[in-house]
Amino acid sequence: MTAAYVALEGGHVIEGRGRASGTARGELVFTTAYSGYEESLTDPSYEEQVLTFSYPLIGNYGVREERFESDRVHPRAVLARELTEDVAEWLESEGVPALDHLDTREVVIDIRDGGAMKCGIAVGEDVTPEDALEELEACKGMSEHTEIGEQVSVDDAVVHGEDNDGETVALVDCGAKGSIVSSLLERNATIHVIPHDSTVAEVEAIDPDVLFISNGPGDPANFEQAIALVEAFVEDTPVAGICLGQQVVARALGGSTEKMDFGHRGVNQPVLDLESKQVLMTTQNHGYTVAEPGEHLEVSQINVNDDTPEGLDGVEYDILTRQYHPEANPGPQDSLSFFDDVLAMGEQSARAVPADD
Repeated sequence: MTAAYVALEGGHVIEGRGRASGTARGELVFTTAYSGYEESLTDPSYEEQVLTFSYPLIGNYGVREERFESDRVHPRAVLARELTEDVAEWLESEGVPALDHLDTREVVIDIRDGGAMKCGIAVGEDVTPEDALEELEACKGMSEHTEIGEQVSVDDAVVHGEDNDGETVALVDCGAKGSIVSSLLERNATIHVIPHDSTVAEVEAIDPDVLFISNGPGDPANFEQAIALVEAFVEDTPVAGICLGQQVVARALGGSTEKMDFGHRGVNQPVLDLESKQVLMTTQNHGYTVAEPGEHLEVSQINVNDDTPEGLDGVEYDILTRQYHPEANPGPQDSLSFFDDVLAMGEQSARAVPADD
């Protein structure tokens, strides 16, 4: 059996079975999702994290590239009770350390009690607990990853749906999942996926009907240019956001964000819509949340479990954001109408602009 060790913040070391060799460090988090492991592992929001699956068997329906949300695996390492050969081989080919035969219940309890924490991983024929502890010692906190946007964003603008005749969306890529693009394409939009640090002039050249801030990893305070874009366009252009995007929009409009103890990650997070009183089941993956929305935003949806903001609407501006993932990959499809609402907001705004003389 290949040796494998996880060193937790505080110095406790857990031993497991190695499935993909290597060393790694990152913030240890868990997901409650019982399916959708391909989507989770390719979600850019897991950048610089070590992902623990609480569901005991991961890989029972193989690995299919068409389910991927990006072009690579983003967690720095993977922990599970049992990984199938398909998933273990995939992670090995991606250079992502993986280990199983762990009591993941113990790991999840540690995270719930102590919060998401730094950890070190060492997997290989000759590794020792000290190797994992060395990785832990070198691990940075999530807010210290100030350049994390560069790790997950496109380098150059990419256009999808050029021949579509619907609304034009400038999607600021802070780590966007592929299914956000496909959800907009299905609604006949033209999507300009632009780098997270795009300038105001570059967005003006697109002349979008909607400025859309994507999901992404890490602390929203580190996405300064995305915040600046919202500040620059919010008075004249409808603004939408998903996950990190909601946090960016709040910060841009005078609100504040904070780190959560262990975050929301899974496909069964209940969200209450305050107007309709309907409860939606949602897919989520975030470790930060909006603490105060500020005077320009109002909370429209809350998490049933802890009352954190799950949806924000603009008070005087056209703004619509969601903390969860309405594109629902993986997860329930209760909230897909969000994309219809966003594009309708863009269409109405475009109609309201007077024609040139």
